[in-house]
Amino acid sequence: MSGTSDWIHDWQAYATDAWQRSLLTLDTMRERGNVFLDHLQAGKPALLKFEHELLIDGRDLPQPCNYALLRILPADGDIVDPARRPIVVIDPRAGHGPGIGGFKPDSEIGVALRAGHPVYFITFEPEPVEGQTLLDVARAEAHFIEEVARRHPEAPGLPAVIGNCQAGWAVAALAAVRSDLMGPIVLNGAPLSYWAGSPEQNPMRYAGGALGGAWMSALSADLGGDRFDGAHLVSNFENLNLANSWWDKYYHLYANVDTERERFLDFERWWGGYFRMTGEEIEAIVENLFIGNRLARGEVEMEGYRLDLRNITAPMVIFASWGDNITPPQQALDWIIDVWGSEKALIKAGRTIVYMLHPKIGHLGIFVGGGIARREHEQILDTLEQIVALPPGLYEMKIDARDPEAPLAALESGDYSVSFVTRTVDDLRALNPECRRDEALFSTIAQVSEMNMRRYRQWLQPAVRAVGSKALGDWLRWVHPLRQQHLAISDLHPLAPWIKQAADGVRERRQTVDAENPWLKWEQLGSRAISESLDRLGHQRDATLVHWIEAVYGPHGLGALLPPRESDLASGAAHAAADEREGRRMALEQVGQGGFADAVCRILLAGLAHRGVVQRRGLVLGQLLADSHRRMAEDAEGAVAAEAVPGEDWATLLHRQALIVTFAPDEAMAALPTLLPTLEDREQALALASAVLMSESELADPKSPTARYVHELLHVDPARVADMALALSAPGTASTAAAATVSIAASPASKTARRRKAVA
Repeated sequence: MSGTSDWIHDWQAYATDAWQRSLLTLDTMRERGNVFLDHLQAGKPALLKFEHELLIDGRDLPQPCNYALLRILPADGDIVDPARRPIVVIDPRAGHGPGIGGFKPDSEIGVALRAGHPVYFITFEPEPVEGQTLLDVARAEAHFIEEVARRHPEAPGLPAVIGNCQAGWAVAALAAVRSDLMGPIVLNGAPLSYWAGSPEQNPMRYAGGALGGAWMSALSADLGGDRFDGAHLVSNFENLNLANSWWDKYYHLYANVDTERERFLDFERWWGGYFRMTGEEIEAIVENLFIGNRLARGEVEMEGYRLDLRNITAPMVIFASWGDNITPPQQALDWIIDVWGSEKALIKAGRTIVYMLHPKIGHLGIFVGGGIARREHEQILDTLEQIVALPPGLYEMKIDARDPEAPLAALESGDYSVSFVTRTVDDLRALNPECRRDEALFSTIAQVSEMNMRRYRQWLQPAVRAVGSKALGDWLRWVHPLRQQHLAISDLHPLAPWIKQAADGVRERRQTVDAENPWLKWEQLGSRAISESLDRLGHQRDATLVHWIEAVYGPHGLGALLPPRESDLASGAAHAAADEREGRRMALEQVGQGGFADAVCRILLAGLAHRGVVQRRGLVLGQLLADSHRRMAEDAEGAVAAEAVPGEDWATLLHRQALIVTFAPDEAMAALPTLLPTLEDREQALALASAVLMSESELADPKSPTARYVHELLHVDPARVADMALALSAPGTASTAAAATVSIAASPASKTARRRKAVA
């Protein structure tokens, strides 16, 4: 009897809780409908959690557009340092409205404010300006960034620009034309290589082939009176994950309705705000990027501007995730292979690219994940100045727990330590060696799309535009299923008063069920079964689509009639070969030039190539050493001072020496005795480079290959050099390292000291 009684009690408790959760969930859905209507009535402003002011409205520019520049106002307790580099955040215009970059306190904007940066946000309105083009938007963004730079003349450099998702390719395209505008560029989940990916991870790539190319987007815009509804793009995103869109997110709300209500409504306010584009904008995006993949090949031309990504001179930081099925790492990174061909080409051109890969976070989590903001975004912003000072090349950024006992640990604050691992283009290829096998297929799809667009524009478009109108577009907008689901339950519904009253009553007498209740366990088991079934359905759908596309566009289908174009499949190999020859020639011309500072850079770069990694704290120390050296030289007078410290900064020296060490490594090392004629100079140069690389232990070990090589090449005592390096990196504050630098450089044997004596 006791077992039966417990069973009945458990059922009664579960049934009461389940009924109450149902009412609370239904009331939350009612509130979602109200939030949708309220946001619409307010004009769909940017959903930022931060106070802000309008600086420039793009509708007032000579080529007007619906973009605007906002200044983020510091919250209580946030102190903005005008001497810090300003940050400009740009959100994607990919169906939704702006605000994801500042969606919550722990966000890109929140992290930048807490770090003391002046922060700006580029927003946009729900409706485009009549006749607006992508070039108009680019001009407006350039004007906004120029205004930010003008407002901060005391900053250490040009504004850093963060581009999220689709805003990332827009930032890269703008930087390819106006590289003078920006400091470091951060691209989060930004696709630049649209054909890259894998069938399992990125099935959205095949949608263009299923629809016959870009003509469907043109048809949709023409029916809407030159307006394309962003809800179509959001539908594509939702269809990628049937389990989440149809079940998981709603069950998660139902199962945790007591705590999830506010988070759900906040997200749905943004997710349900659908914005529109002009026909020209969506057609240019789909033809040039989604289906044409022309950006990575430098084939995009807009009103005389050719977008060549090789022209981007600013350091770039690329953040992608293996859990992102919209912009997987291949789409974020493979353009480097096509544009540059090799990491040596990057070095020859003086370019720096840093990428960071997350193992599992999804696409939206890259932007709105609180943990991501507190870890990845925080470390990116904290490390920007070190990234600017990195030698040219390709690096992977790694974030690890900070060890307070590690060498130079005091030069890093917070809970994390950052390192930069040198990478090659082959490392990018190895991320997914099969990811590029579909590119021949996509070349055929692109050709079919071009043919269909020509036929549509010639035969159908005039008739469609005659039928289409803004009134028809508005009607089509309101009957879209995504909007209808928000309108289905709101205060407009006749049962809304009863739903609200019932939910209020439940909150007053809420009875939650025990987490170990067996009926609750059965509910959770059933939910998992539904979710897994929807996942299987989605995977089967995607696999069927892939097989169909391969059959239709493959070598035994349309691929036989429209074989892949050589230009579509060309990589950066030709560029790489030419860069290799030119780089070698330039390196040999300069290998014997320079003095003490050049030698330090050369040793540092050779050590980096040998070790394959440099720590952020080592870079911080290097900046301190360079600053100390510069300040000492500024104390000197006249021509002797000019001789002591060249007019070039540390970054310029690193760039030049990186070219020499990369393309003429043996000659570069052989010339060191010429650049460092005295024993004292050699010891000091090695000590400085060793301190930055934190390689004192290698030098102190007489059995290490590094110690033997240094001794044979420069005839110095590695143990003595190790002691001098330890003096530079002694435990303590950053000022300790700087003071140690001054003491070494001021020693009687140093060149600077000898020149100071000559001045005196």
